[in-house]
Amino acid sequence: MSHSLATSSVTRTILVIGKESVGKSQLVSSLTGHAAGEMNFRGSTVVVERYKSEDAEYIDTPGILRSSDSETTRLALNALDEHDVVLLVVQATSLDQDLTEMLPLVVGKHGAVVVTYCDKIQPGEAAHEAFERLSAEAGVEFIPVDARKLSDRNRQEITHALKKRTTFQRAALTARAGWRIEPKPGLLEHRIIGPVLAIFLLVLPALATIYGANTVADQLHPIVASWLEPVIATVNATWPTWLKIVLTAQEGEFGYGLLNMGPFLLVWALPTVLMFALILGAYKASGLIERINVTLHPLVRPFGLSGRDVVRVMMGFGCNVPAVISTRSCSTCSRGSAISAIAFGSACSYQLPATLAVLSVAATATGTQPVVLPFLFLGYLLVTTLIYLRLTSGAQARSSLNVLMTPSRPFMQWPTVSALWREASGTIRQFLLQAMPVFVLICVVASLLAYIGVLDLASRVLGPVMSLFDLPAQAALPIVMASVRKDGIFLLAADDGLAFPMTAVQVLVAVYLAGVLLPCLVTALTIARETDWKTTSRLLARQVGFAVLFAVILAWGGKWLL
Repeated sequence: MSHSLATSSVTRTILVIGKESVGKSQLVSSLTGHAAGEMNFRGSTVVVERYKSEDAEYIDTPGILRSSDSETTRLALNALDEHDVVLLVVQATSLDQDLTEMLPLVVGKHGAVVVTYCDKIQPGEAAHEAFERLSAEAGVEFIPVDARKLSDRNRQEITHALKKRTTFQRAALTARAGWRIEPKPGLLEHRIIGPVLAIFLLVLPALATIYGANTVADQLHPIVASWLEPVIATVNATWPTWLKIVLTAQEGEFGYGLLNMGPFLLVWALPTVLMFALILGAYKASGLIERINVTLHPLVRPFGLSGRDVVRVMMGFGCNVPAVISTRSCSTCSRGSAISAIAFGSACSYQLPATLAVLSVAATATGTQPVVLPFLFLGYLLVTTLIYLRLTSGAQARSSLNVLMTPSRPFMQWPTVSALWREASGTIRQFLLQAMPVFVLICVVASLLAYIGVLDLASRVLGPVMSLFDLPAQAALPIVMASVRKDGIFLLAADDGLAFPMTAVQVLVAVYLAGVLLPCLVTALTIARETDWKTTSRLLARQVGFAVLFAVILAWGGKWLL
């Protein structure tokens, strides 16, 4: 349930602010003992987390990067104007730098400073005296904690400090902690091994999805299908036509109504999203994702992305909707590139299983080794996505002088179960509450369009165009359907076999064109909601042009590969 940021039904509202990866969410979750709810920034679709205790409501804002022009940073800064009580969270390992950057934002506010990662510094009298000096000059209490193991005493100290309503008095301090602690370089920082390891870790969620979630779905799908077969038969035999159109719409032997495709969403897509979210949650909670970002930053910058954007593109392999929404934290100069990469190159949880199923059937039908076609498809998708980004991203985003979003190396730690679920639950929640309703709507619209003949007309009109890609005319319908919903790729393998004779190269071209010609309507609508229709229309037109070009090259050049 969404609320205005200014609305509160409790005694106090406390705004929690700090830089990225300082442990704000873990701290507030431990402090209140409650899971997060959701609310929106006033006048914005940006979601923040809300934690309630008995007498207070804590608003956990997105991490602030002072050098960033991202939407989330801008809105977090604007929120400071609306709240008087602030809990500033800084990291002990970089305490002086964090205070230099953050204190100017909170001067004049009431509140306290919580210093996290205190388990990384040397405990003792020297550290205690440093916190006292800083507290005396700043005008507010400094409370050192380990956010992952918050004690009852820590909770009492934080609560008491906030109730005192002391004021942040100085924008800059002459006192200094005098230490800066950085983690030792590891394998990811190795000049040669690091990039290779980072790339492997980045694609690991996709590999786990392919061989993990899809294995589970393979076992569940026949069971669920057998349960639904009599229901579908009953609907087709006895129910009114208008309900059959929506529930069991057929295109030849392929049904794409709600009863046909709903189980696909739950059996195939949900395990994919769940596994992807848990793996990425472990990456984030442990600090591994930041290490990967640092390593990959120099490699992806020439393509208009920062190291921080790469994980958002990989999120798209689980579900494009939360991936696009997460680009709110991207820099303005790289957000467009990140959204383009998601729309063009992230094979979502609908597309991946459909693509693998078609390629598996094609390998059997053409006598090709089973691993060859998926390898060629994913390789060509990666290469063409990078070329697409290189040619379409802005010069500022590609500039070597642009260090706006260059990440720093964090400490690694084993993720707790609560931290893992906190990181993963947001993605799963967005899939269930945002992607699924749009999926249902699109099912209904696509069924109606098919019933009145629009989809069939589109496939007939586009049939002759298929010769440009050396494809049979029948391939037009799966490509049209995949532009509505990516599971339409299944039409290329109707009746558990190739729907029409094709060579291995033709299957690759058909699957590639169906996958990248346009993002599915769920993704397109999300992009339009996050940007605007003019920007979205321009992105879609550009993607169509490049997809056609790359598909033609694959169609006529791929014959040399297979």
